[in-house]
Amino acid sequence: MGDLTGRQQLILGLVVREYIASAQPVGSKTIQEYGLGVSSATIRNDMAQLEELGYLTHPHTSAGRVPTEAGYRYFVERLMRESHLPLDEQRTIRHQFHQVGVDLEQWMRLAASVLARTAQSAAVVTSMKTEQSRLKHLELVSIHETMALLIVVLEGGLVRQRMLSLDEAVSQDVLTQSTNRLNDLCVGASAQRVSSCRSLVGSFEQQVLDIVLEVMRRVDDQADLYVYRDGLINILHQPEFSVAESARNVVHVFEDPTLLEKLLTEMLEVGGVQVVIGGEGRWNELKECSLVVSPYGVSGEATGALGVMGPMRMPYSRAISTVRYVAGLLTDLFRDVYGGSEELQT
Repeated sequence: MGDLTGRQQLILGLVVREYIASAQPVGSKTIQEYGLGVSSATIRNDMAQLEELGYLTHPHTSAGRVPTEAGYRYFVERLMRESHLPLDEQRTIRHQFHQVGVDLEQWMRLAASVLARTAQSAAVVTSMKTEQSRLKHLELVSIHETMALLIVVLEGGLVRQRMLSLDEAVSQDVLTQSTNRLNDLCVGASAQRVSSCRSLVGSFEQQVLDIVLEVMRRVDDQADLYVYRDGLINILHQPEFSVAESARNVVHVFEDPTLLEKLLTEMLEVGGVQVVIGGEGRWNELKECSLVVSPYGVSGEATGALGVMGPMRMPYSRAISTVRYVAGLLTDLFRDVYGGSEELQT
């Protein structure tokens, strides 16, 4: 980024803010109304220099300027003040999550809805990617004399149920004794440790552990992240996507799980709130869009990513503060579930 004078920085910031608000090219007369103490000609000269430096451009039919990708990037990194969601909005969002209770899937669905509504953008939230599943609790419940229900609860709240066909009648008291013995042996265990526990128990309890192992290995082998989406209509209403081709492109990006998963997974590795503007020359599909994304979760246990997508003319301050707050809230909620202490940088 080239060095700009103080006045050029001020003018660039004003152009970006005006264009975000109006979606109309910004002329020197509009900037002059801010009372910079210089003539319209001086402002036009500064805007022309900003254009030469690649921070502004102008449509062929207009004398006004609009920001380029570089202009938005300079604004986000150098000119935008850090802001926070108002306290009343924070309280409302937190209350919504606590109303849901401890339901991980509902947390992620709600996060997508809250992001879309609060940032007035499209929102994406990935499911949690666990480093290695661990058994939190199992329970055996008698359904019939020769039939039992096995409930497997993994750390993080994932619950799976399986039916067991028993070779002979087994009472609930016996099932409860097996439940207590297996929980004493295996609570907090990885699949590898659960496997090693098989040699310590009888044939019936080995049968139970075999099913527990099947559940845990399926979870561990699940490489794909599920992407929860909300708010596409918010960006389709923006003037940038009033043309059918542009609308089709943004719908394709939003509905393509492979692209979103790849991008969000990469953001997980980077850490912190990341702003992707116009595809950054790497993702051609995003050339008309910007994304603000952040990881959430418990480091070393389970992590996911969330973010908002909109036109490059995105209200970045609002988007960043929304993403940062929701990511921090989800991290707090999941830390309570996992009992982790190490925070992700959001």
